[in-house]
Formats: sequence, C-alpha cells, structure tokens
Amino acid sequence: MSGADGAEPVAAAPVAAARQLPKLADPAAPLLVVDNLKTYFSLEGATVHAVDGVSFRLDRGEALGIAGESGCGKTTTALSLIRLLPPNARIEEGSIKLYGIDLVGKTDNALRRYRWREVSIVFQGAMNALNPVHRLRDQIAEPLTQRLGLSEKAARRRAGELLELVGIPKRRGGAYPHELSGGMRQRAMIAMALACDPAIVIGDEPTTALDVMVQAQILALLEDLRHKLGLSLILITHDLSVIAETCDRVLVMYAGRVAEEGSVEEVFRRPRHPYTQKLLAAFPNIRADRRTLDVIPGSPPDLRHPPPGCRFAARCPFAMAVCTEVVPPEVTFGQVRVACHLYPPGSDGRQVTTAPPNAIGATMPLVAPPPAEPPLEIAGG
Repeated sequence: MSGADGAEPVAAAPVAAARQLPKLADPAAPLLVVDNLKTYFSLEGATVHAVDGVSFRLDRGEALGIAGESGCGKTTTALSLIRLLPPNARIEEGSIKLYGIDLVGKTDNALRRYRWREVSIVFQGAMNALNPVHRLRDQIAEPLTQRLGLSEKAARRRAGELLELVGIPKRRGGAYPHELSGGMRQRAMIAMALACDPAIVIGDEPTTALDVMVQAQILALLEDLRHKLGLSLILITHDLSVIAETCDRVLVMYAGRVAEEGSVEEVFRRPRHPYTQKLLAAFPNIRADRRTLDVIPGSPPDLRHPPPGCRFAARCPFAMAVCTEVVPPEVTFGQVRVACHLYPPGSDGRQVTTAPPNAIGATMPLVAPPPAEPPLEIAGG
C-alpha cells in the first residue's frame, strides 16, 4: 500500500557495515565535537553575532535536536559544520572536530572531501533545494559522480536504489521535481543526502510545509534509516514534539547561544532554563489540564549589538541584577547543561531562587505520565 504522499513502503536496508574513516581520523575520537563556535555575518557598518560560543558533542548513532525561535542561530550552527555559509559569513572562532579532525582550518577545496561523504544536509523546502530543470535521478547521481567517482551509469543505478530505499519507485527517477508531491520531494532530498553513505545527516526543518500525516511519515523514515544505516542525526526544528519523538538529546538555543542541553526525557520533564520552560509552556500538552498557552513577552535582542549578561534577561520572569551584567556560565550536572544564574556552579541542578507558585518549570513537570485508567468492567449477561 502506498503512503499518503504516494510513496511506496520503505525497502528493507541492510544493517550498516563498519564505516571507512577519513585518513586523518582518530578512531578513538568522538564523532563530532563543536567547541566555542562563533559565526558572524558582516553587514554594512555592523557585525551580526549569529552564533556566539556554541559547544556540543554528537556521538555515533545519536540524534540531536536543536530547537529555538527563528533567528536564534540553529541553521547557521548546522551550516557552519561544513562551511555552507553565505559570502558575508565567517567562522570567527572555535573548533569543529569530526573524528578528531578540525574542519575550521581546512581550505574550501580540502573541505570538499567531507561534504556529503561525511556530513550531508536535507535542506528546508525541497522544492527550492531541488533543481527544477533536472530529473530526480540525475540530481541524486551527482554527488555519487562528484564525490565517489562513480560512472554515470553506476551512479544512476545507485540513484534508483536510493529512491527505493526511501519509498519512491525507481521508475519515478525520471520525473522532475514539480511532478512529485511535497512528501515525495522531501523523500528525494533524503535519498540525495544518503547518496555517499555519510556519518552525519543534518535535517534543516525537513517537515516544513508538509501536512501532519506526511510529516509523520518523513520522521518515521528518518528514524528507521538512522537505525538501519547507523547514521547520526542533527535535527533542526521549531516543533518540540518532533524532537520528543525522534531525538535522544535536545539543545535549546537563544540569541546565538546555548540556553540548555540534555537528554530529551530530562529536559522535557524538568526544564531548568526559563527560556526552555517558556518554550514548553507555549506548546499544547494533551495530557495536562486545560490552560492558556504561555507567551514569551518582548522580542529577541538585536545581535548586531548583543546585550551584556544573559541575552534572555529582558524577557525573563526570574531576571536578577546579575543577569543583565554577567554572562551566565554553562554548568553541567548529570545529563543536563544549562547557562543560567538560577543554577550557579555547585547548585547541583537545584534552583537557588524560589519560583512563583504558578511557574511552569523545574518545580512542575510539563510532561507527566498519563493518569491510570480505571479497570474495564464488563457486565455479566
């Protein structure tokens, strides 16, 4: 039976074999370590601090979700990994280590070795990312010929196999992008991202503009392929339910910096940072009592002139004097990392100030287990 987007059921994929590492790789090193990444945009008379000191780690086979409102630096962080940045952007500081290899110092020509072969991207909006005047199979075959040196015939054959892998009949490889549904175009983008068997796939809001049923199919496809092919996934999204469903860890960004990071279960059940609390409180919870969804007052800061101290201070209900003056240190306890003066070093993850009674946050889990259902009674006849 075909899916709601006209796609066929996903073909079974073999369990991933041991991946061949780059020559300079350290086999004992983590898959990806980003440390103090700063990516700035140069404008006329100003500099935008789009990503300002972001650090995180991605292990083999792990799925990391990056969340935050528009303009917080999610996509810029992801594009910085393989330097797919516009001409007016530059990586100002920090390191990006893939298998222990620092990619920041690589020339553009040297970095081509890692694009698509080690890190690939499913871009936001497949209709805009796919070339409208080239057939699907030719676009999927391109990275195979350019990166792996396959012949045109072999690349087209492999393109057909990749289409089958994501649930599109290979005969549809002769179609142009406008002849496919939105869901099938997104599946085609996933097939292209998998072409060179990368270690990391970045999904930049891959379900944007798709209806709910097709969104669910695309997310299920990504999850299935991640486990079968041994992929690591970085998923960028505004939708917290997507992260809850598909990711192992979540990184919450605000105004170019990390607000909170940790396991999905811990962050969703006990959000520490006030911004994370507000994000979750603004999201409907079908298991909670009916309540008015929270609204974050104000606007994000102008990153041409970022404020001193905590960048969320002007919108934070718990802001203190120190918040407007001192950048909060990132404190790690257990599986959670948070940058907030409410949790200073040594606090062991406990808030040092008392939240108001109606606060939604560390004192009141947002994701609670459903109430126990009463036993079903069947009247005897």
